[in-house]
Amino acid sequence: MNNIIEYKGYIGSVEFSENDGIFYGKVQGIRSLISYEGTNASELVSDFHEAVDEYLKLCQENNTTPEIAYKGSLNIRFKNHDIHRKAAIYAIKHQQSLNSFIEQAVEEKLARI
Repeated sequence: MNNIIEYKGYIGSVEFSENDGIFYGKVQGIRSLISYEGTNASELVSDFHEAVDEYLKLCQENNTTPEIAYKGSLNIRFKNHDIHRKAAIYAIKHQQSLNSFIEQAVEEKLARI
């Protein structure tokens, strides 16, 4: 089962409430709350599309820029400070920034999936 759906560059979660008998979710990676629901998968996807379209329409009417999820900037916290130190030393030794080292490591990991 896929736990995400995508539409117009927005990624939405897919959850199920056994008590209510509905699928529901919210758009991920932005501050605005965009939620949707449906009694089946087809209704959930349809409501997701409508919710995103309504958000974009509201932004246009209010002359505001819609939020963009995953813009390329994030703050990383390592549980083990030694990993941070080792990564920084590696980057320095290889004449690259820590950001470019981490980006390269993530790209390599994603290339394997």
